[in-house]
Amino acid sequence: MSSGMRLGTWLGGFMAVVVAGVAASGSSAFGQRPTGARRARMERSPQWKDGRFENPQPLHNDVWRALRDWFGASDERRPRGPVPTAPVDARRFERPPESGLRVTWFGHSTLLIEVDGRRVLVDPVWGERASPLSSLGPQRFYAPLLPLHELPRVDAVVISHDHYDHLDLPSIQAMKDWRSAFIVPLGVGAHLEAWGVPEDRIVELDWWESTRLGDVEIVATPARHASGRSPSSGQNRTLWAGFAFIGPAHRAYYSGDTGLFPGLHDIGARLGPFDLAMIEAGAYNRSWPDWHLGPEQAVRASRMVRAKVLLPVHWGLFNLAYHTWTEPAERVMVAAQKADVKVAVPMPGESIEPGALPRLTRWWPAVPWRTAEKDPIVATGTGPAAVGVGEATP
Repeated sequence: MSSGMRLGTWLGGFMAVVVAGVAASGSSAFGQRPTGARRARMERSPQWKDGRFENPQPLHNDVWRALRDWFGASDERRPRGPVPTAPVDARRFERPPESGLRVTWFGHSTLLIEVDGRRVLVDPVWGERASPLSSLGPQRFYAPLLPLHELPRVDAVVISHDHYDHLDLPSIQAMKDWRSAFIVPLGVGAHLEAWGVPEDRIVELDWWESTRLGDVEIVATPARHASGRSPSSGQNRTLWAGFAFIGPAHRAYYSGDTGLFPGLHDIGARLGPFDLAMIEAGAYNRSWPDWHLGPEQAVRASRMVRAKVLLPVHWGLFNLAYHTWTEPAERVMVAAQKADVKVAVPMPGESIEPGALPRLTRWWPAVPWRTAEKDPIVATGTGPAAVGVGEATP
């Protein structure tokens, strides 16, 4: 048997165990495949080709390098002790932000955005694991900082895509009776309906489509990533997206999960400049350079979308790659200083207002980490000829 066949057999066996475990538990964590009118609308999307959604540029994967790197993965991928967090009192949100724009980071990509009188909860993950199984898969580093039922009323819940670290079954089930809108990319609404969210509260958007919460417009933006929750449903059968939040006085951008691609310039040109960009900067590896930005490219992306302040997300809660758990923040700070980009790295549970940023401090422990020179992350097809060197500044 060839090494490729052995790898395929091992992966197939692993997935069989996962599927069997989910079936045995009676869980609906895999969600539901889109059908009927929802499927018909998906098929009319410019992003839909040959039975699935496609990226603006393909994703490169090096399975063998990933396996080699796995053997050299850091021992510091999970914290050795308690992670410093800021206490979260629900009374904090009774007073609106002085500037009109405030963001609270709950770890990974979970954010509460308060913009010009509206509240939006982004990629809420209150579950214990980013996994279809309750006993297997990436486990959170610390408990949720505030019970879901103690959150202030939100006008909308926004989901960027259907991967487990962004679309969390326990969280959705706890929120299904909320009177909030659920704003998601095409196809993701099928999962929400299967989990009890009423159809009339679900808003599905294609790239560049928008919806409104009063005088705040929410625009789904292109991203370079993927989707899928189970082997049976296949990959890329629902769309993935970032989002722009455009109020009468403030603009904020959330990248969702994305690799670097030229379309980030278009987002900045059409919707920027942004007072704040919340851009993913963790869970990267040279074996999957197009799936996630990594720290240096997150800084570059912030310039491409014309952000005044960068807040790195997608780190600090789950072990999803081989780097140390603090490395994304360390490398973002170095890259931001070199590029003269203003950056905020709040402690989990901390709220920030871009117009009055707190002093930047390293609240995390000192842990050895690899520099960009030792472990560069460079997306394919995005050299100077593809993206451009002189990114716009806000």
